[in-house]
Amino acid sequence: MRRTELPDLTAFVVIAEEQNFTRAAAKLGISQSALSHAVRRLETGLGVRLLTRTTRSVVPTQAGDKLLATLVPALASINAELASIGELREKPAGSIRITTTELAANTILVPALAKLLPEYPGINVEISIDNGLTDIVTERFDAGVRIGEALAHDMIATRIGPDLRMAVVGAPSYFATRDRPETPQDLALHQCLNLRLETSGGFYAWEFEKDGRELRVRVEGQLAMNNASALLNASMAGLGLACMLEDQVAGAVAEGKLVRVLEDWCTPFSGFHLYYPSRRQPSAAFTLLVDALRYRGR
Repeated sequence: MRRTELPDLTAFVVIAEEQNFTRAAAKLGISQSALSHAVRRLETGLGVRLLTRTTRSVVPTQAGDKLLATLVPALASINAELASIGELREKPAGSIRITTTELAANTILVPALAKLLPEYPGINVEISIDNGLTDIVTERFDAGVRIGEALAHDMIATRIGPDLRMAVVGAPSYFATRDRPETPQDLALHQCLNLRLETSGGFYAWEFEKDGRELRVRVEGQLAMNNASALLNASMAGLGLACMLEDQVAGAVAEGKLVRVLEDWCTPFSGFHLYYPSRRQPSAAFTLLVDALRYRGR
């Protein structure tokens, strides 16, 4: 491989990620003309076109997609090895990118980082809030945080939080003219707020369990959303019942803004886990972060 090819390959990956020359150039800290020259040099050397330019975006060609499939994990491996060299420093240092949900960021990550980062000024952490199940390898994240430990076979899952419970809630104004549901089947008589799942694109099926009996209920209502905070506000406004994580509604329930129902049908389940590729050699900084986040039952 010629000396100029590695920077050109890196530039190609960033363009494919951003799908825009302007954003890619800004991310790399170079001019658009230098970026365009790097792509032409790479395409000329390989003898194939790697990118297709449209009026709105830049997308990889079939050859480009094939090259990306090899480049992304290879560059990730190189970055991991470079990070491991940093272990020779007196204190661990390096950058860590994590994709997570808003709740996990606020209740688990930020409190842990508030203790860790002041002690290790060389560690930088970037948190990306995303409720979908992000492909952390393709998107070049070091780790992800999601509920449960049922992940791909090549991932390591580390528990970082306690068990969680769902909660079905409605505003006092909503129940002023309606009876409270006693069983999940009673939800058919209520206005329910649907949550659109980013990963599957479908609506979340409300999950219940009691005395070993499990139920998944497809609810109906006039309003659907894809954001938990908006769903909470809609429920407090009396627009219908919502099924959310207990921690998300605890404050509103305590203040009397929401009333909880079907509590005996909502059983605990495995909480938040940090997951990351098993094949990647973790840096000293990442190992330190995992240990800081590890749930110890406190």
